[in-house]
Amino acid sequence: MAIQFSPEERNWLDRVAAAAQELGLETYLVGGFVRDKLLSRPTKDADFVCVGDALALAQRVADTLKPRPAVSLFKTFGTAHVQWKDGWDLEFVGARRESYQSDSRKPTVVPGTIQDDQLRRDLTINALAISLDPDRFGELVDPFNGLQDLQDKILRTPLPPAQTFTDDPLRMMRTIRFATQLGFTIEEGTWEGICEQADRIRIISQERITDELNKILLAEKPSVGLDLLYRSGLLERIFPQLVALRGAEYIDGHGHKDNFYHTLQVLDNLSRHTTDLWLRWAAVLHDIAKPQTKRFEKGHGWTFHGHEVVGGRMVPKIFTQLKLPLNEHMRFVRKLVELHLRPISLTKENITDSAIRRLLFDAGDDFDCLMLLCEADITSKNKQKVNRYLSNFQLVRERCREVEESDQIRNWQPPITGEVIMQTFGLSPSKPVGIIKDSLKDAMLDGVIPNTYEAAHAFMLEKGKELGLTPVSS
Repeated sequence: MAIQFSPEERNWLDRVAAAAQELGLETYLVGGFVRDKLLSRPTKDADFVCVGDALALAQRVADTLKPRPAVSLFKTFGTAHVQWKDGWDLEFVGARRESYQSDSRKPTVVPGTIQDDQLRRDLTINALAISLDPDRFGELVDPFNGLQDLQDKILRTPLPPAQTFTDDPLRMMRTIRFATQLGFTIEEGTWEGICEQADRIRIISQERITDELNKILLAEKPSVGLDLLYRSGLLERIFPQLVALRGAEYIDGHGHKDNFYHTLQVLDNLSRHTTDLWLRWAAVLHDIAKPQTKRFEKGHGWTFHGHEVVGGRMVPKIFTQLKLPLNEHMRFVRKLVELHLRPISLTKENITDSAIRRLLFDAGDDFDCLMLLCEADITSKNKQKVNRYLSNFQLVRERCREVEESDQIRNWQPPITGEVIMQTFGLSPSKPVGIIKDSLKDAMLDGVIPNTYEAAHAFMLEKGKELGLTPVSS
C-alpha cells in the first residue's frame, strides 16, 4: 500500500528523501505522523528514523531549506530536531533498540534496524512506517497489522504486553492517553498487561508521567482517561489524593455522592467550554479536600465544611508532588479552588452589593473562569434542578456586571497606597500602615465610602486619628 501526500508535505519529504539518498541512509517516516495521516487528523510533527547517523541527516536536510533553520542536536540520545516555517517540526533519530532495567528510569539504547525500531514502539498503530527510499517511496511498512487496528479502533502492543510495558512502563499511560484522545478500545490482553504491570510506573520520572497526565486532561473527554487510570491501578500510584475521593459512605440512611466520579463529570462539563489546561486542573482539584473534611452530623447528614480552604492549601503541595509549575498557573488553580463555593452563596435572596464587590475583588480577571467552573460543578441528574442553578448563576453574572460597571472593582487598586500613608504620618513599614490599608479596602468594598481619592484620603486621616497618629507637616 502506498500513501499519497499533499504538495506541501511532498515539499519537505522530497528534501528528506534526497538527503537520505545522498548520505546512503535507509530512512522512514514513522509513528504519530503516519497514524494521524491515515486517520485524517491534522499534524505538523514528523518523526524520521534512519538506519545510521540521524544527526548528519538532520544537518543535511537543514542545508536544503531556505531560510536555513537551526538544528538542535542531542548527541547523547542520537536525536536532532528541526523547526521549519509554517509550524513544521521535524525530528530525526537513528533506528535503535532500547530497554529499562528493573530499577532504572533511564533506558539502555543500542543501534538497530527499522524492524528493531518498530518492535520498540508502544502500540501497533504507532509502529507504522512509510519508506522514503526512491524505489519504495510512500510504501507503508506495517509488520503488526497496525492499519487494521486503526480501522477497528483497537489499541494493542506489538510485542506481548508484559514485555512492552516492562521495557518502558510509561507506555501504559500512553496507551490510556491514546484511548482517551482517539476514542479507541484497549485490546483485552493489553489492558490486562497494564493492570498487571501498574506498579512498575514508579520507576518513571515524574516529569514524563505528568506530561501524559496533562495530555489526558486536554482531551475532548478527559474523564475517559482518568477512569482508565483509576481502574488499572495507575492513578493510585501517581495521584493518590484523587483516588481518595472515590466511594460513598452511608450512615443512618444518609449517603454522600461519589466525589471521584463527580469530579470527572465536572471536568467533562468544563471541557466542553474551554481548552485551558489550568482551568481543567482547577476542576480536578476543586473538591480534593473533601476526604479530609468529611463529617457526619446527626440529624443533618454529611458535611464537608471548609473543604475549599483546605483544598487551596493542598494545591501547592500537589503541584510540587506532580512537578507542575509553581508559578502563576498554580496560584490561579489555588484561587479557583478557594473561591468555587462563593458564587453559590450569592444565588440567595437579599445579597448585598458588598458581597458582590468582594467576589469581584477576590476573583479579579479570573471571574469568568470561576463562573465556568461553578456552572460545570452542577452535576445533578435532575434537569429542573440543573436549570434552576444555571439560572441563578446567570443572575449572579448580571449582578456582578451591574456592580462592576458602577464601581470598577475588578483589579481595583486603592487610590491611597502604603507609600502615601507612610508619608502622611511619617511612618516606616509597620502594623499601623497595614491596618489603615485594610480598613480603607474594606470601607470601599462595603460601600462605606466611594472609590475616589478625596474620600479615601479623608478616611485615611480619620482612621489615623483613631490610631493616635498625627499627620506630619508638608
